[in-house]
Amino acid sequence: MAMHSSEFKVDFINNTCICPSGKNIKFLGDDYEGVKGFYTRFRGELEDCRNCSMQSKYMRNPVKEKGRQVSFLNDGQEKITCLDLMKQKIDSPKGRRMYSRRMWMIEPVFGNITSNKGLNRIGLRGEVKATAQWLMYCIVHNIEKLWRNSEVESWA
Repeated sequence: MAMHSSEFKVDFINNTCICPSGKNIKFLGDDYEGVKGFYTRFRGELEDCRNCSMQSKYMRNPVKEKGRQVSFLNDGQEKITCLDLMKQKIDSPKGRRMYSRRMWMIEPVFGNITSNKGLNRIGLRGEVKATAQWLMYCIVHNIEKLWRNSEVESWA
């Protein structure tokens, strides 16, 4: 396995990076946007990487055309994803209380629609048609609830 980028010494202010074998690695001059945020890239000289005694430790494949490239996530430029926001919400005390209520409020509805009504997957293509199919099943579920509640009230 290749050596992790944490083994490299990086200075974002001066845009310098030193590999574990002590060689300077060039700043590529651009930041690129990745999944977690913006990254700064550095690449070693081809000859330095080719003649390096640590090559087998920090490179997956032998050097061919370019030296080893290493990227670092820029501080303060991390992306906050929807998943991160949801984790924060659920992990809060209020979120834990709300999420625990889901088991007896919402899950039975999904169980009824999937098991009793047979909607294991949406059979139509396209967002509009799929939404319409889901809403039809929800209407059937709600009508059934109204029918059951009105029947119980008439017996009382």
